Amino acid sequence: MQFGRRDVIFGGTLVGFFGDIFSYAKVGRPAPPFTVTTFDKRRISLSDLAGKVVVLNFWATWCAPCRVELPMLDAYLRRHPSDDLKLFAVTTEGSMPNSKLKPLADVLSFPLATSISGSAYGPLDGVPTNYVIDRGGVIRYAQSGAFTEEGFDEVVKPLLAAPVPGKATTA
Repeated sequence: MQFGRRDVIFGGTLVGFFGDIFSYAKVGRPAPPFTVTTFDKRRISLSDLAGKVVVLNFWATWCAPCRVELPMLDAYLRRHPSDDLKLFAVTTEGSMPNSKLKPLADVLSFPLATSISGSAYGPLDGVPTNYVIDRGGVIRYAQSGAFTEEGFDEVVKPLLAAPVPGKATTA
């Protein structure tokens, strides 16, 4: 079977339109690109966070485990401050108007995201759902269900202890 120029162009167009559908966040694979928009209108992309450990937390105001997890994450980050750990809490669509979330956004030690672009991320089997990306941009954790402080520490601590890829270490 031979493919003509028109077949190649049509096939390439389909891949362009639908390629993102097959690109999803999976443990052990490179993290698909994303951009979060925070309450203060900053747009932060995965490429801006190179060398950092990144946590994407999907939550909703009506979710009881989320209402326990968010304060725990805030307390953890306050007790273990690190510029190498970036956490973004992404509110699920329709959870609550942004105007009502503003007071919460003002007191948390990490940004609430009003939106995320990139179809690879979102709640898995419900909220909360967490994705943890290592310093090299690989997804190391992707699960629904609230973290406990101990569970969060078990996932994040080894990733923070790992060297930044490509950065020379001193002996």
